[in-house]
Amino acid sequence: MPKLIRTKNGDLTPGEVEAARKYIAEYWPKLTRYHPKDDDTLLGLPYPYLVPAYEEGHEFDFNELYYWDSYFMVQGLMDEEHKELVMGVLENLLHTFNRFKIIPNASRTYLMGRSQPPFLTSFILDVYKTYDPGKVWLRKAIKIAQAEYHTVWMGKTKPNARLVAEGLSRYYDVNYLNDLAEAESGWDFTPRFGHKALNYLPIDLNSLLYKYEKDFAYAERLLGSEAEAVKWDETAHYRRVNVNKLMWSEMKGLYYDYNYVKEHRGNVNSLAAYYPLWAGMVDEHQAARLVASLKKFEQRGGLATTDALQVTHLVPGAMPTQWAYPNGWAPLHYLVVKGLLKYGYKEDAERIAMKWLRTNLDWFNKHGVFLEKYNVVQPGKPPAKGAYPSQTGFGWTNAVFERFCQDFIDKK
Repeated sequence: MPKLIRTKNGDLTPGEVEAARKYIAEYWPKLTRYHPKDDDTLLGLPYPYLVPAYEEGHEFDFNELYYWDSYFMVQGLMDEEHKELVMGVLENLLHTFNRFKIIPNASRTYLMGRSQPPFLTSFILDVYKTYDPGKVWLRKAIKIAQAEYHTVWMGKTKPNARLVAEGLSRYYDVNYLNDLAEAESGWDFTPRFGHKALNYLPIDLNSLLYKYEKDFAYAERLLGSEAEAVKWDETAHYRRVNVNKLMWSEMKGLYYDYNYVKEHRGNVNSLAAYYPLWAGMVDEHQAARLVASLKKFEQRGGLATTDALQVTHLVPGAMPTQWAYPNGWAPLHYLVVKGLLKYGYKEDAERIAMKWLRTNLDWFNKHGVFLEKYNVVQPGKPPAKGAYPSQTGFGWTNAVFERFCQDFIDKK
């Protein structure tokens, strides 16, 4: 397997990250909420949960649970000390599906028209492998995830018209508006879809659904249902074949979103291309091509979300695309690094993780905070602005920093 040339980035020592990790550990209570009853637009949830950010006196305040944020935030909390909180966050997500037949974007009445990137099976299996809550628990949780898969992600009609072409799904919103469907992707906003998200089969979403199908097969085998497992393996294989047919570019060594209305691939190079690596749906050749393509995104401070500045940055009044160059995001670094490790590219994974840790740490040492996103091209400068105010004290950044410290510093 070809490897990228390792650049000297300077490994971090436990002592260098000690103050930052202490700050993060002491920050989790600030991000913890408990609202067991519905209150105005805020939905009641049975267990304490985490919100994405908190900054005293900030006008943009979070009090609701978010779907995909929750998955990444618990990655920094997978230990006995936080068992009750981590399992409670997952139980809240399962509860919202049971109650509303969707896990909404967030636990607000006005955010019920869409979901967020589906990480439910990954969350369930992470909890199962970490805390061993038993097969009765696993069966119940997987059953809910299967219902979410069929109802929300494989729905063909309103309010869940996501399965639209070639057995593949799109992001959606019940209002049938492109920008709101794009918000379901979590990448609000991005140049990937050209503000026509409803027309696209996204590579990240269909990789996540492949992961669901393989996770269902894995769980069914654990639960003694081999016939069901075989069916899920076949479903996953069918999705993989179609994804490769429509979204893989052998010439460019990347995956792309597919515009099923115009019947052609999108042309934006983005880190969404690495979701298949994380999901385990690429072969060794494709993995090698994806690793070689990392040079399109790799910068001094980590991985840029896209490979170049988009024209919309220069258009007055255009919707800001914060999920793009020059910004880097914690969840995307987590997924790329995990994907690289899955296929044996340990040096590349470690190099990227260390760059990201250094960017986070340098900002923390200078400003005393962690950010929602970072400018990885010029790490000392603020990130490019998005459609809402930039956040500090950010949950998934904190979590991925802690997780990378565990995986790449503590284990040395």
